[in-house]
Amino acid sequence: MHENTRVSQLPPRQNLAPLLVPLVVGGLVAVALGVYGRLHTPTGYAIGPAGFSGPLAMKAWLTTGAFLLALVQLFSALVMWGKIKMDAPWAPTLHRWSGRLAFILTIPVAFHCLYALGTQFDVPRVMIHSLLGCFFYGVFTAKMLALPKRGLPGWTLPVLGGLTFTALTGLWLTSSLWFFTTIGIKF
Repeated sequence: MHENTRVSQLPPRQNLAPLLVPLVVGGLVAVALGVYGRLHTPTGYAIGPAGFSGPLAMKAWLTTGAFLLALVQLFSALVMWGKIKMDAPWAPTLHRWSGRLAFILTIPVAFHCLYALGTQFDVPRVMIHSLLGCFFYGVFTAKMLALPKRGLPGWTLPVLGGLTFTALTGLWLTSSLWFFTTIGIKF
């Protein structure tokens, strides 16, 4: 028997069972939002855009704020995981608070999207945006439920965090960037 083929050199199997509940609940959140957005009759109006010229401007700026905070999340995660070498005992606190603030900024946007507009599939950009919104809240839910779990594979949080960041980036590209380049920069 060759030395390279010994079974003892295989990596240990990882227990994925603790990840099952966060992924299932996250999937249910994503599906529930999509179903609600599709079945709910859009009202055309959800919340007053206090301080903004209109609801689209409000959504564009709040999403931009969330996206900028997501960049802070990415940076602080890279510092925490040792991918950016620096002595930064503040990185975990920055990561937690930038994430909390980013999430808070998304709430009025999501409420307006779901309640006033619903899930739409008639325009490709809007369809992608609708699906990304549902996915964002689903994967965010999975990440939050996975955080306190012990025994998860080491790749779990970086993958869920990366998917959350990717979804929010896609949401920004299909909403805020579209708004700023099509309608203009308005407050």
